[in-house]
Amino acid sequence: MPIRQENLRAEGSKGESVAADFLEAKGCRILDRNFHSRYGEIDLIYLDNSTLCFGEVKYRKSDRKGYPAEAVTRKKQGTISRVSDYYRMKNGLGEDLRYRFDVIGIDGNGVEWLKNAFEYIPPK
Repeated sequence: MPIRQENLRAEGSKGESVAADFLEAKGCRILDRNFHSRYGEIDLIYLDNSTLCFGEVKYRKSDRKGYPAEAVTRKKQGTISRVSDYYRMKNGLGEDLRYRFDVIGIDGNGVEWLKNAFEYIPPK
């Protein structure tokens, strides 16, 4: 089982690198990769012009099991929302800062960048 987990991590890391390169080519500035807190993790944090973006990267070899972006469940959206709160607080970023949640899907057909893929989900 550990070998499978290592393979998944390696594929995920490769997907995140592809996504970061894609975003940089589109003019974004990567601020953080794999940002961790006790609430969870965000794959990529970047600036798209003056908007702070929290990006979830989903990689699939093919779309046989669904499109990559479909794998970002409501639970995962809540986790990303909570981690984004922590990131903004930790970095002293004000309430007036524009931010959004993106999904970067990667499959055999290329990269799909879904800007503003979901809305903020407040903690319960």
